[in-house]
Amino acid sequence: MLYFSKLRILFISLFSFLFILIASSNLFKVDDGFFDKKINLGLDLQGGSYLLLEIDNDPVIEQKLQNLTSTIRNYFKDKDIKINNIKIDKQNIFFNVLDQNKKIIIETFEDENSDINPYYPTFKSHQLILEDTGLNFKVSFSKQGLIALKTSSQDQAIEIVRRRIDEVGTNEPNILKRGNNRILVELPGLDDPMRVKSLLGKTANLTFRFVTNDNNDRFGVDKLKFEDGLDEATVSKRIIISGDNLLDAQPKMDAQTNQTIVSFSLDRVGAKRFGKATSTGIGKQLAIILDGKIISAPVIRDTIASGSGQISGGFTFQSATDLALLLRSGALPAPLNIIEERTVGPDLGQDSINAGMIALAIGFLLVIIFMFVKYRIFGLITNVTLIINLFILLGILTLFEATLTLPGIAGIILTVGMAVDANVLIFERIKEELKDEKNNIIAFDSGYTKSRTAIIDANITTLLAAIILFFMGSGPVKGFSVTLGVGIFTTLFSVYFIARLFTSIYVSKNRNKEKLI
Repeated sequence: MLYFSKLRILFISLFSFLFILIASSNLFKVDDGFFDKKINLGLDLQGGSYLLLEIDNDPVIEQKLQNLTSTIRNYFKDKDIKINNIKIDKQNIFFNVLDQNKKIIIETFEDENSDINPYYPTFKSHQLILEDTGLNFKVSFSKQGLIALKTSSQDQAIEIVRRRIDEVGTNEPNILKRGNNRILVELPGLDDPMRVKSLLGKTANLTFRFVTNDNNDRFGVDKLKFEDGLDEATVSKRIIISGDNLLDAQPKMDAQTNQTIVSFSLDRVGAKRFGKATSTGIGKQLAIILDGKIISAPVIRDTIASGSGQISGGFTFQSATDLALLLRSGALPAPLNIIEERTVGPDLGQDSINAGMIALAIGFLLVIIFMFVKYRIFGLITNVTLIINLFILLGILTLFEATLTLPGIAGIILTVGMAVDANVLIFERIKEELKDEKNNIIAFDSGYTKSRTAIIDANITTLLAAIILFFMGSGPVKGFSVTLGVGIFTTLFSVYFIARLFTSIYVSKNRNKEKLI
């Protein structure tokens, strides 16, 4: 029946009022923790920066092959098999062996349980391909292995990119995969992308190594330049600690020198290694190397056993803050190259907002006029319900701090049309019921009941389409599917609770009127 209990009326009223209040927080500045939420505007509405990053996986593949080269050499050394002329060229490992060892080499690589093939049996797609050409062997990743390696590298890169951007404090960044070696980054509201570009362009591979004058160092040596590009130093390849050992890094002011520094703290393993290295290396220079360049190379004056230290290098507070951010977020698995960038100005975004709002206002006004002319008082009820429906929809989006894009506004406009369509179906069904039923209350109740199946079926099919768009689409398409999906639920609520409540109140007071609709 059209009857509503007082408890149901109270629930409908409180629910509607709550979301109207939440939606209103977008228009006013509220300091309350619950009501200070707002709908975020997407890149196409408020402007911002668009970056397409490409992962350079060559260093990752090179590093994997370097590690495998050591494994091959040590493995066969333990078995008294001599590996000759082992080298890496064009992402392949080449080596040759004596003829009598050829069979053992082939059997070892083909054995799934062999220690030499670390990718068997858990990750068979990573298997290595062994080619035998005479006494020469070539070892390389399979096609599937390369894809898996690139996917893993991309997943790690996305996580670190997200950490770095979150540290900067950008609002609602959109970070998405593109293929298996690209990352799309959208930063709404960011007019100057230079700082973010600088942060994302650095691998942040941090190592601490001793400066040495011995070119015959048993670990090998590298000649590296200082960050200013003017001087260079010879450093041992032996890594004392790396960025993996860092627990935290923060910019600070040195009270003694009044210079900006980056203080850091190490995990237990790093603190132990650092303490041992500084105790045996007093008087030596310890080079602090970031992405292949020496930031500073202080002389060790005393043992540092506390697991904390500092990096100095003539930083400004901004550069120290950025370095600390890079170190906290971790090193990228591979370098990132910016292959496309666009900056959308706020004026374009405002034009889009204005165009969307004008379209919404015109559509809404035409609907209101049509419903009022066609159904009079019930058209007015529908119009009031539509406004409440919009507020509830905006309130839900606000509660979850959703990002609104131009397609999202299209989803809201479509919601208005769907809400009107449901009411038209109900009212037309009521007209059919009134032809055979003289009791207005029964006729109206039958109209709502008998039209329910058609309305729910239509909304379910639309909801399924919205769900498919959400999971299969990306970016603005998802924005459209979210507003459309939420709009379906708010439409059903407004039609069968709010509009029906208003209708029941009016019909109950005019039950004896001959023609209500």
